[in-house]
Amino acid sequence: MSEGREILEQIAAGHPIPHLASPQADIRRLAVAGCAGLGLAALAPLTELIEKEPDAHTRAEAIEVLGGLGSEAFAVVWPARRDPATTVVEAVATALGEIGDIRAVEWLSEMLADHPEPIVREAAVAALGAIGDERALPRILEAATGGKPQIRRRAVVALTAFDGPEVEQALLAARMDRNPMVREVAEMVMGRPGTTS
Repeated sequence: MSEGREILEQIAAGHPIPHLASPQADIRRLAVAGCAGLGLAALAPLTELIEKEPDAHTRAEAIEVLGGLGSEAFAVVWPARRDPATTVVEAVATALGEIGDIRAVEWLSEMLADHPEPIVREAAVAALGAIGDERALPRILEAATGGKPQIRRRAVVALTAFDGPEVEQALLAARMDRNPMVREVAEMVMGRPGTTS
């Protein structure tokens, strides 16, 4: 018990890297979370962890932390898009949105259109909005009018990165969406129907 407390104290004190090699997945996950405050010093250790980590949740959390490191992390995050675990692919999409590299737009667009898991499509549309590349606009417009409410809602938020009559038309339509979550977001962006914003 005291050993566990000591490990937690070391991680909290800014020394998580030695614990990335712990035999316990829960300690490795805590160490990954502790790496978030290390900046680019976490890049090499997390790269090494991802290559050999058996636990999908730990890999996903490492990808999320890497997403916060900016463009330097792209080369590590990008290959992880082929990971067999949905939770990791979702984390990759989110991280790519944070990194903001336009090289990810085509893959994210494919994930939005074709991935069988809604959680990955949600992450993809959010990432496309964060990147703001015009090539993604047709897919985001599609997502704003079709599919699950969570995806439509995320697509409405993503549309705020773009301009044009088709964007305004999609946002106006979203204010009348059959789902209250989608309407609420559209109203936050444009105001309620019958009002000017």
